[in-house]
Parts: sequence; structure tokens; C-alpha cells
Amino acid sequence: MIWSEKLKLNKQIAKSLSEAGMAAPKEIQLRTLTRISGGQDLLAIASQGSGKTTTCVLAALNRFRQGLEDAPRVLMLVPDKDRVLEILEQFEKLNRNKTIQIVGLYAAPAMEAQLNALADGADIVVATPDRARAIYLKLALNLNKIQLLIIDDADLIVKQGLQLPVAELANSITKAQHLVFTEVMHDKLDKMIKPFMQEPAIIEVDVDSEPKISTYEQVLYQVPNFRTKLNLLNLFLNDAELFSKVVVIVNSPVTTDKIYQVLKRQVRTETMFVRHQSAEAVTAQNIQEFLTTGYRILIALSGSIDPIDLANVSFVIHFDVPEEKETYIRRIQNPDPAAVQDKLHLLFATDLELNAVRRIELETGVRIPLGDLPEELKIETDEISKPKKVAKASDGEPAGSAFHEKKPSNAKTHNYSSGEKARMNKKKKYG
Repeated sequence: MIWSEKLKLNKQIAKSLSEAGMAAPKEIQLRTLTRISGGQDLLAIASQGSGKTTTCVLAALNRFRQGLEDAPRVLMLVPDKDRVLEILEQFEKLNRNKTIQIVGLYAAPAMEAQLNALADGADIVVATPDRARAIYLKLALNLNKIQLLIIDDADLIVKQGLQLPVAELANSITKAQHLVFTEVMHDKLDKMIKPFMQEPAIIEVDVDSEPKISTYEQVLYQVPNFRTKLNLLNLFLNDAELFSKVVVIVNSPVTTDKIYQVLKRQVRTETMFVRHQSAEAVTAQNIQEFLTTGYRILIALSGSIDPIDLANVSFVIHFDVPEEKETYIRRIQNPDPAAVQDKLHLLFATDLELNAVRRIELETGVRIPLGDLPEELKIETDEISKPKKVAKASDGEPAGSAFHEKKPSNAKTHNYSSGEKARMNKKKKYG
């Protein structure tokens, strides 16, 4: 079988995969599982539905021949409770080795049941970062013997602002192999994982390159944050020669207000709004009314326009990525590909919106080309506090080694096993 022969999975797991209807591995499994078996750190970038989570489960299960040691050997971090439960179900489906104990940690009314489960013994822990950190700080989650740290849906973990607990947990593990799975890669995610990743192999499984629908020409402008988006919009709209008639689409009235506030005075006098509350703003009922005026810019709420209204607009700027991918796809779909088209859609996306962009690309089968940011664009910095600095691997360590030691100055010395913790607290009475 290809699972066991080429990908080095044990025969029990291969049989479970076959019985679960997974006769052949997906591309991401073909490209990652052998590297994982070799002990290399790995960063895998692939779209939703590509098989990332199944790969995580297989990597964890393949670690064991026998379970129930005195401390967990695999820690898997995921964004939320629903993902924890989904992954526990996947483990249940594929795990034939009943000596392996798997425990889920997530926000729940009472923590005691999860503490008791850890005290009874766990080989694999699947957890949300904040819950794992909270239990670790109670000295009930032993990280001393973790061999494999897996972070699944890493982009969503960053989107929820959980970088700090991930960094603290990774820094508290003495040595481990690290696997990170994500739908997209961006600067915020790179900052989270860079301190503990040891020259990882980077595997990217691209979207379907065969277009599924015909679209107007598009360009993606990727910026780090909302304030840089505003700066970019101001730069573009200030070019009256190029943007002689343009519609800017936003998701919310709050964004409309912020755009109105930052527009330069001359640009503001050339701008109309659909559904704006300010008495100073010039308003239009719809795009058709705007096109009959001398104004060159229209700021419109997403829910106030129909794709057909954009037919006679040459430039459309999507300031926000729509909450529903179908909304954006309807706007960029070209009903007459054979006709000569003079229309361009510009999509602005922050790092945290890139997963939504990737899902649009997956649905359309069209990779949106990335536009170069203007040299004069002012890049704003994020105002949120940065995670504590964590130790990096020593320079002398060989690249691609399976495990790497933390610096002694960062080593934890108070990490008790769950069994010791239970005895210290008189048979699982946690304070």
C-alpha cells in the first residue's frame, strides 16, 4: 500500500485509512509525511479541504508504537473548541492503537474534568492555545517530554490574536519537532513561528490552476493593516488622471466614516457616497446616478449595490474583502469573455484577510496577481503589543535536525508531571 510503503506509516494506520475510504494520499500528504518521518521542521501552506488536518493526525499517530507514558509527547494547537472536537473525532476514526490516550483542552464551564483527564495520562493533547497555556500555568500540563508540536490553522490562530500563548508554550518546550499548517502565509504569522522553527522545509500546495469561471482583470494589493489601506486608497484616489471614474466598495458604515475623515480636501470635493450619514457628504442613491454626475469617486456600502450596476464602471476598488466569497465573485464575474473589456478590479487585503482571498481563488480557480505597492506609500505599524521574545536555536546546530535544544537560560524547571501534580494536590483537588 502506498500509505505504508512510500509514506512510512505503520500498517495499522494504513488499514484505518483504507477503511475510512482514503485509498490514496492527497498531494499535501505525499509531499510532507516522509519529511515529517525524517524529523524535519515543516511549514505547509495549502487551501481549505486539501487534507492539512488529516496530515496532522497521521503525523501524531505515526509517532507511537505504545502509549500511556507519564507525560504527553505530542501537543497540537488549533484555533477554537470546534476544531478541537473535529480533530478528536478524526483521531477516533483513524486510531487503532487503544493504548494511545488523547485529551482535548478547550474553554468549558469547568476546568476540573480536563485536569483530571491529564492526570490520568495523555499521550496526545489537542488544545486551543489559551486553554493549554492556562492549564500549563496551573502546572497540570507537562511539556517536558513533548517531541512534536503541531500548529494547525495557524493563520486563524493569528487572526484570533493568540500569538502570545503559542509563543509561550513553544518556548516552554525543551526540544521538539515543529509542524505548522496554514492556509496562507503573511508577516504576522511569520513573526509568531520564526523564533521556534528550525530552518523548516516549506511545502506549498497551490490552488487549482484551471479557471472555473471567467473574471474581469483583478489585482491584489496586500498590506499589513487597516491604516495602511487608508494610505493606499488616498494615494490612488489622488491620481485624478488615472482614476477618472471609480467606485470604492466597503463592508461597513464605520469604514465609510473613516475613509471620509482621511480623504484629502481636494479628493473629498470630488467624492460622493451611497448611504452616508454626514450632513457634509454629497450622496447618491445608486451607481447609475453617480455616473451621470461630474463627481469621479463613489464610496458605496457593499449591501447597497448590485453587480449589474458596475457594468459601466472601469475601476472598482474593493477596500474590504467581503464577508461572503460569493459576494465578491458575483462582482468580478465576466458575463461576456469574448467582448473587449476595459475594466479592472483592485482588491485591498490585510494579512488577516488573506485566508478569505485564498478561498475566493480556490472557488474561481484564478490566482489574483499581486500588485506592487507604491514606493511613496506610508506603511503603518501595528499598535498591538508584541509577544515576549522567545529563544532561538543556537547557530551551531545543524540545519534540518530533528530536535533542537532551548537555551539553558530559557529552560523551565517547574514543569511537574500531571501525576505529581495530582499527588501534590491530594488526589486531583486543583486550586
